[in-house]
Amino acid sequence: MIEKIKNMFGSQEKRRLLENFMSLSILQVANYILPLITLPYLVRVLGPDKFGLISFAQAFIGYFSILTNYGFNLSATREISINRENQEKVSEIFSAVITIQLLLTILSFIIMTLIMFSSTKFSKDWLLYFYTFGMVVGQVLFPVWFFQGMERMKYITFLNITAKLIFTVAIFIFIHKSSDYIYVPLINSLGYLIAGVISLWIIFKDFGVKFTLPSFENIKYHLKEGWHIFISTVAVSLYTTSNTFILGLFTNNTIVGYYSAAERLVRAVQGLWSPVSQTIYPYFSKLYNQDQGKAKQLLVRVLGIAAMITFLISTLGCLSAPFFLPLVLGKEYLPSVPVFQILVFVIFAVGINNILGIQGLVSFGYGYKFSQVVIIAGIVHLTLLFVLIPKFDYLGPAIATILSELFICVIEYIILKRLRVL
Repeated sequence: MIEKIKNMFGSQEKRRLLENFMSLSILQVANYILPLITLPYLVRVLGPDKFGLISFAQAFIGYFSILTNYGFNLSATREISINRENQEKVSEIFSAVITIQLLLTILSFIIMTLIMFSSTKFSKDWLLYFYTFGMVVGQVLFPVWFFQGMERMKYITFLNITAKLIFTVAIFIFIHKSSDYIYVPLINSLGYLIAGVISLWIIFKDFGVKFTLPSFENIKYHLKEGWHIFISTVAVSLYTTSNTFILGLFTNNTIVGYYSAAERLVRAVQGLWSPVSQTIYPYFSKLYNQDQGKAKQLLVRVLGIAAMITFLISTLGCLSAPFFLPLVLGKEYLPSVPVFQILVFVIFAVGINNILGIQGLVSFGYGYKFSQVVIIAGIVHLTLLFVLIPKFDYLGPAIATILSELFICVIEYIILKRLRVL
């Protein structure tokens, strides 16, 4: 794999790309291994009911993470990447984006508080939701978009692993019985907050970034730049975060627990592909500005590799699920097996969608088309959820997700063909 990447990119960029790829690969291995350490322990200690409740809370708070991120993971990354040699411009971008995110965090907290105390479903577990909201604050304080734009992925690796190690160790120290479930989101939030504070210290000290009060025009510019990505991210949430949330509204915590356990395993495996995506996105953005022909050729080659690898992973996961899932989650979670067998093909579909959508449409300047596709798919998916959940229970979100992702694959491919990118 590494040799293919070496041949794929020019020698001038090789060292940085490989360093970033290896850094993110280490991170994703950690993201894969650490959940496999804590997840089997948590699902057994907490049981499907409490594990489902925690998953539902995280899905709900996930909407506020989307609001505060506002698509900056792509738009701000691109801005930093293009201007990274200009320290004054980098400081200006950082100041504007982080200010917007802090304001959105305050807005999110107010909205969450109003919802908490206007519905008995939420108010009876209000402390759980407030503890979970700490993850939103921690993610804002940890501007991954900055490190991606500067192509210094080793910082992302170090800080993310720090947060996850804190969570992993603390889980085994403090969580021993079902009633300890309330401390799980608190521990998770503390890990993110600590990593966030360290990341800001690194940005100011090692990168020489200076915070300045942004102008209204600057804030308006970055809001406009991130708008299409934000809308598409909201639409994506309709077939990611909303799966667990809507399932929880229709059913109960135990059923949510069965679905969430399978989904988390799929997401952990899916994350193994993220290093490639995160590494090549800033490179594609820069390459397209320099040589469009070369960028198009590279896109086709990466698409082929992505399709082969992700399909193989999905197929192996589906066939082996009846054997390894009971070992990982316990026999109490046998209902999670068919969910996993369906959801695991999301790895294949999302792998292709990432190359066609993010590396193709977004980095090539067609972000508005990407947004349109995802918005339509989100509406389709939301409709499918309301139709399939009452009929198929926890299998409904899995079926809806696969259908929605395949829909996106076909539409993005057609658009890129018409644009003569493929």
